[in-house]
Amino acid sequence: MPPVPTNRKPPRLVLRRALTREAIVHAAVELIERDGVNALSMRGVAAELGVAVMSLYNHVPNKAALLQGVAEHAVAALDLPEDPGEDWKDSARALVRAFRKAAHDHPRSMSVAMTHQIDVPVGLRPTERALALADAAGFDGPTSVRIMRALFAYALGAQMRDIGAAKMLDHLPGDAVEAMGQLDPAEFPHVIALAPDLARYDPEADFEFGLELLISAVDGLPRCT
Repeated sequence: MPPVPTNRKPPRLVLRRALTREAIVHAAVELIERDGVNALSMRGVAAELGVAVMSLYNHVPNKAALLQGVAEHAVAALDLPEDPGEDWKDSARALVRAFRKAAHDHPRSMSVAMTHQIDVPVGLRPTERALALADAAGFDGPTSVRIMRALFAYALGAQMRDIGAAKMLDHLPGDAVEAMGQLDPAEFPHVIALAPDLARYDPEADFEFGLELLISAVDGLPRCT
């Protein structure tokens, strides 16, 4: 006998991406960058991934571990390949640029890395790299530490300056050059004279200019005898 017709549909196969620590951390990074670090929770990350909360605990034990993973993700961008034959100044430029890019691409995650206690080896890798560059350039220990701090401070400071400068220009009424031209010339002669240059903001050019000043100043410091 022929088979009896049926209206039942075959079961639909649902394909899910394998849940891994990497996928969980990536979802946490996206959540933090969109909604802020205060929005981070195990439940929130589970919702991002479309999975049950309990399934996360097989890979990440708690929120502290989530923050650890986010910090690792941010700092990993600074783990650049080493080239023993490269001039220390070029390596220093690359490290500062990488730090700036990480802060630009994931500012809130970088803030987590800077303000939360994270695994010591992970957190100190960029520091080790910067100290090694300074040592290769011939600087003593205390000077190497100060050079490392100056390089990272410049990268972070430049990012904050970019944000502040953009906000300042946005708040100027109408045309920026015209607005600055309305200032009192006796009080702001240089601002008025250079208004076109002040209004023409190029953050990358400004960053590279400042970076070269910093590297040149560092290169002029005395070496170990």
